[in-house]
Amino acid sequence: MTLLKITGMGHPVLRHIAEPVTDPLDPEIARLAADMIETMRDAPGIGLAAPQVYRPLRLIVFEVPQGRQEEGEPPAPGAPTVLINPEIVPLGDDTALGLEGCLSIPGFRGLVPRWRRIAYRGLGLDGEVIEREAEGLHARVVQHEVDHLDGVLYLDRLRDLADLALDAEARHLADRA
Repeated sequence: MTLLKITGMGHPVLRHIAEPVTDPLDPEIARLAADMIETMRDAPGIGLAAPQVYRPLRLIVFEVPQGRQEEGEPPAPGAPTVLINPEIVPLGDDTALGLEGCLSIPGFRGLVPRWRRIAYRGLGLDGEVIEREAEGLHARVVQHEVDHLDGVLYLDRLRDLADLALDAEARHLADRA
């Protein structure tokens, strides 16, 4: 496996709609996904989208650490998840503010409104459909990564620039979530 270079904010690949993966069983897709998981963990992060490693494809990886979930949240999958051509459907109109950061925007965190509960679906590396419901951090990370596939950064979702802070000062934002 190889550590990949992470795209920084300002590169055009982060602002374009990613192309669907046409052959989910292509060994190059499996290799890319494995490299993305290694890169995500090394960064360290909990999600990564292919455009963040200069690949304009509809592919995301994520792994929600059990210790980062809020009390009462249903458990997220324990192993890393690879989703090819993912789709999201909100389950209700309820939204929640939560702190988010991004490997492509290092050094900052923002209070971002997201749907509390979602259903998502996509293909796994075996070509089989993955369908799940998610809430809490699990739902937040999937929404964040799918946004990358549509050329959207979490900064675009901020209600106000007052909801953005340097990492070292983000604890002040957390009180408002």
